[in-house]
Amino acid sequence: MAENKYYVTCYKEDVAPENMPKNISLIHADPTSFSKLKNIMDDVKYSNVFIIMEDIEDVKYSLKNIRLIDDKVRVVLVNQWDDEEIGRDEENVTILNSDELLAAHLYDNLPNVPVVAQNVGLGRGEIMEIHIPFGSAYAYRHVGSILQRKWKIAALYRDEKQIIPTNATMIRPNDTLLVLGKPIVLDGVYKTINKRIGLFPEPFGKDLYLLLDFRYDQENALLYLKESIYLLEKLEEKSLYVRVLYPNNFALIEEIKALESEHVTLSICYDDNAIKTLIEYDIHQYDIGLVLNSIQTFEADELKETLYDLKKLVYLFGDNLLYNIKECVILMSENEKMESISTTAFDISESLSLKLTLGDFDPEGDFESKKMIIEHYETLTHIFNMEINIEQKVVNPIREIANMKDILQIAPFEKQLNTDNLMKLISTKVQDFLLTTKRHPKLLVPFALAEG
Repeated sequence: MAENKYYVTCYKEDVAPENMPKNISLIHADPTSFSKLKNIMDDVKYSNVFIIMEDIEDVKYSLKNIRLIDDKVRVVLVNQWDDEEIGRDEENVTILNSDELLAAHLYDNLPNVPVVAQNVGLGRGEIMEIHIPFGSAYAYRHVGSILQRKWKIAALYRDEKQIIPTNATMIRPNDTLLVLGKPIVLDGVYKTINKRIGLFPEPFGKDLYLLLDFRYDQENALLYLKESIYLLEKLEEKSLYVRVLYPNNFALIEEIKALESEHVTLSICYDDNAIKTLIEYDIHQYDIGLVLNSIQTFEADELKETLYDLKKLVYLFGDNLLYNIKECVILMSENEKMESISTTAFDISESLSLKLTLGDFDPEGDFESKKMIIEHYETLTHIFNMEINIEQKVVNPIREIANMKDILQIAPFEKQLNTDNLMKLISTKVQDFLLTTKRHPKLLVPFALAEG
């Protein structure tokens, strides 16, 4: 820093560059000489001493002299030899191994290796720089839709500019994230970011979680479980955790237990007073990415609010069974919502080998305003190497989707999902009808609202 004062002691003359800054003074002396070094250190109070020398014996003598003169001053010693004993047990001595520094710098430039801050904070990898590759599960996602537990996206770099992200900031391919958190957590984040898309339900989490509330789900419990197992078998290396709430039918529980396997685990909750805490614990403990439940269970005991806060994917069972689904359908809505759910829509369509349709159904025929969203989805077709069917019709979107068959509806998971049937009389918004009909199964994708 310009306000610091530096003194450089060296054997030889003519080692300093021309036009040396005024805050650097050059002293010609032998630092292995105790008397000469003492004269130098008596003249000025030094906060730090750096030892960078070519001869190992000179290093040993210089360090010994410094310690005799001032045993409290901080010393930074560059070790260029295999002798690890130099200054190793000395107080206030930091050893920099030149080979390790070179190797670390080379390592940071290898492909598929995270860059960690080594001289900032604790220097243990709690600050990391992560590049977003094409095909990343984090590409085209809003920052606010990502659950940042024990870590945080502090900044984003794009086109050589720094962006301080808000919830509504979208992460794009070739962006670089500056993230903070526990090193072991950041290591997992790095691996998730660099995984290819196609590992649904990641990056929201790895495994599946089926909630069966026996107050509402007894009649369809086995059917819901079999649908969940069907989905599990379509995905790669996932597990299904089944949690039964309000158990009051032990014969049914025995039937469910019969379907347990290496990748299907059943747990039963007998305490009705701590259900919310238990669900939150399960989701974190098992790294849950997708929660499956009925609409009635979803609306009970503030589960909807809990899952929204946890930013998890939610699958709502419908009258049409998952086995029979042939197509995923997205109804056009606001631009940022459509961008937020796009990669997940492609991901599940690819995982289940389903056709994907983007429905631009507008009673007013206003298709021009949706042009940018259509371009966004067409861009993703190249990344996923998939086709998308884009339909534009001057129709009521609610009636149009009601007439469709064998579809999975994909929609943003918003905080306010109206459940009052009276809303259907006055609303034309798609989200006001999501929870009022069971005909089509639905996948709700976490969506981040813009910050005001």
